Amino acid sequence: MASVAQLKAALKETLERKGALGQIKARIRTEVFNALDDQNEQRPPLTRENFLINELIREYLKYNKYNNAAHVLTAESGQPEVSLDRQFLVEELNIVEGTNGKSVRPLLYGMLSHFLRDGKEEGNQNTPTRMTLLSYPKHNFSKPPTERN
Repeated sequence: MASVAQLKAALKETLERKGALGQIKARIRTEVFNALDDQNEQRPPLTRENFLINELIREYLKYNKYNNAAHVLTAESGQPEVSLDRQFLVEELNIVEGTNGKSVRPLLYGMLSHFLRDGKEEGNQNTPTRMTLLSYPKHNFSKPPTERN
């Protein structure tokens, strides 16, 4: 007969494997966050731009299986629980997807690829100066922002 400790361990392992434990933890964090949240503090209004940006981020988070982060984003931002249709985002943002059919990657990947590719094209006078990660100023993230280089 299995001990209580063995049953707990088996239950925990099963919940982790199915991803349910992470969802439960995220839901608890969200509820604690909501309980502690200062209702007097005004959040930025959910403008059209904020709404679309949040949807792009949520699509990215879900694609990368950051489901807990996506759940918290939805709760904190006031986004509807149901994500927008990808085609709606494509049309709303005037994005032209590849000719080889619909991409399965998040739209943020395509947008980033577009801007990185444009910087490499010769004769593109409208492209701002590119800054690579190697030329980006180094920050010491272990220090508070006011003490960083």
